[in-house]
Amino acid sequence: MTTEEKIRKQLAENAVLLYMKGTPDEPKCGFSRNAVEALKGLGNSYAFVNVLEAPFIREKLPSISNWPTYPQLFINGELIGGSDVIVAMVEDGSLKPMLDAVGGA
Repeated sequence: MTTEEKIRKQLAENAVLLYMKGTPDEPKCGFSRNAVEALKGLGNSYAFVNVLEAPFIREKLPSISNWPTYPQLFINGELIGGSDVIVAMVEDGSLKPMLDAVGGA
């Protein structure tokens, strides 16, 4: 399985998926920490991939998503955005309905 196939499989198998540096319990960068804190406040569940432990994914994903940095949040296989976008969408209330719609509770 190629790296791109693995990424596409992860996106297909997880309605809400956060590619991040570190884990939700131990983020390894401030941007990932901000994203996790914003998501935590909503109470929805999500899967994650620690790109620091998956160097091939870390290298390949930006060319698939057209997003150069981490974290990257996907809902139903579509890129939502990075840390700033996640925080802004939590603050304006637009992310919660999207998460609720996919059953991440």
